[in-house]
Amino acid sequence: MIIVMGAGATEQEVENVIDKVHSFGLRTHPIYGVQKTVIGIVGDDKTRVVENMQGMPGIEDIIPILQPYKFAGREAHPDNTVIEVGGVEIGSKAIAVIAGPCAVESEEQLLAIARGVRDSGAQILRGGAFKPRTSPYSFQGLGEDGLKFLAEAREETGLPVITEVTDPRNVEMVCQYADIVQVGARNMQNFALLTEVGKSGHPVMLKRGPSSTVKDLLLAAEYVIIEGNRDIILCERGISTFETYTRNTLDLSAVPVIKHLSHLPVIVDPAHATGRNHLVEPMALAAIAAGADGIMVEVHNNPDAALCDGPQSLTLSQFDSMMEKLRSIARIVDRSL
Repeated sequence: MIIVMGAGATEQEVENVIDKVHSFGLRTHPIYGVQKTVIGIVGDDKTRVVENMQGMPGIEDIIPILQPYKFAGREAHPDNTVIEVGGVEIGSKAIAVIAGPCAVESEEQLLAIARGVRDSGAQILRGGAFKPRTSPYSFQGLGEDGLKFLAEAREETGLPVITEVTDPRNVEMVCQYADIVQVGARNMQNFALLTEVGKSGHPVMLKRGPSSTVKDLLLAAEYVIIEGNRDIILCERGISTFETYTRNTLDLSAVPVIKHLSHLPVIVDPAHATGRNHLVEPMALAAIAAGADGIMVEVHNNPDAALCDGPQSLTLSQFDSMMEKLRSIARIVDRSL
C-alpha cells in the first residue's frame, strides 16, 4: 500500500502521516519526488490505514499495490531511479560501461587493465576479490588484498570500483573499499546477504540467478529496499536453458520487461551470459539497442593466462574496438556514451 501526498503537502503533514502509520505498528518507506511524496507502507494489517487516515491533511490518495514487489515496482515509484556513484550516473540517458578482470590477480595486472579500460572510455572498474567458484579447488580470489588493489586502482585512475561480496560477514569490509557491492547470481536469493547489503546503505548491483524469473529478481531487490537501501542496479546475465553452446542464454527481453515493471536501472553482462569471447561484442551492442542502462564486461590483458573466465574476456584492443561501436548504437537509440 502507498499513500500519495498532494503536491502542496508540507513537511509537517508528511511527518504527521508517517507518525500515524507508525502508531499502527507498520513500517514506512517515504519516497521524496520532485512533485509529490509517496509513502510506502509495510506490515501485515494495513486496513486501519484506509479506515483511519482517509482525509488527513496532505493526503491525496491511498492506493493498494497489487504486485508482490511493493517498492521495486513502478506502482510505488513511477519515475526512473538514477543512481550516482563517483560522478557516474546509472539509469540516466548516459550509458554506463563497467569493465575489468573477472578476478584481481595482482596489483600489476589490475592497474594495467584499469588504465586500459579507462582510456577506452569505461566509467567503472570491476574486479573480483572474492570468487564463488563451482569447484572448491578453483581460484577463490585474493580477499582483502584484492580489495586493497582495487582501491589503489581507483586512486590512480579515478574509476569507481565494483566488486562482489559473497558472505554477510564481509559486507562491512567490502563496503570500506568498493563504491558498489555486487551480489552475484549464485547469491541472488541469499536473503541474509541481501539484508546485510540493504542495511549497509551502499549502492548494490543485484545479478539475476540462472534459474530465476524477473519476478524473483525484483523480490530479491525488495529485501534490500525494505532495509532502507534504494540504490540498486539490476543485472541480466543469462539464464539456464537447454542450449549448450553458450554458458547461459542471454534473456535480452528481460531488459524491456524490467524497465516496464520496475523503476530500477538495469544493465547486461554479456560475458557471463555467453561465456565466449566472440559473442560478447554483438550481445553488448544488442543490450544497448534493447534499452539497457549499461553493460558489464570482462577485460584482461592476457586472457589465455587468466585465472578465471579467460575464454569470455576481451583483450584491451577488443574492448577499445567494441566501445567505438557502442557509441554508434547509443546515438541511434538517443543515448550517450
